[in-house]
Amino acid sequence: MAASLPNDFKYTAAFLSGRPQHQRFDDFSLKHPKMDRQKRAKIFAPFDALDGYSESIDSKNIEYVERIDLEEADRAELNRRLQILRLLTYNSKLARKNQVQVSVRYYIPCTDPNRFAWQMLGQYVTVTGICRKVDPDETGCIKIEETAIPLADVAGITASDESLFGEDEWAGC
Repeated sequence: MAASLPNDFKYTAAFLSGRPQHQRFDDFSLKHPKMDRQKRAKIFAPFDALDGYSESIDSKNIEYVERIDLEEADRAELNRRLQILRLLTYNSKLARKNQVQVSVRYYIPCTDPNRFAWQMLGQYVTVTGICRKVDPDETGCIKIEETAIPLADVAGITASDESLFGEDEWAGC
């Protein structure tokens, strides 16, 4: 190791003597007790120096698309499925009893005014969970677990048991 030091290095003797050795209860050890490894590790833990920078970079990777207008037949099928879900979750007692597991695909418009897609494009997201309520009259939303989704943004609904939306069972809808 001494061979890697420059010849004119002023502190060669101090470097070669190594770390200072202290007695267990000398003045220095009493003033500066040894830190345990877990506390010492926290000192060197990584931190986010630029708060929000990584989220900003990640948001640039989102691909935005135009809203898809459903054809009349698809819109009619979606309305039929919403009506079935409404009947199955008409009140909270029915919703708890039926526990209808569905996946809802819906459109979220871009809300970042600094993006090119703002107020023009958005993205499609799918949420899966138990349908709690379909309320076209008051809120105009379908509630999946704790997520309230505007009915105008819904693009598709599938159930974990697709026989739930069978044509024969719900002929009146």
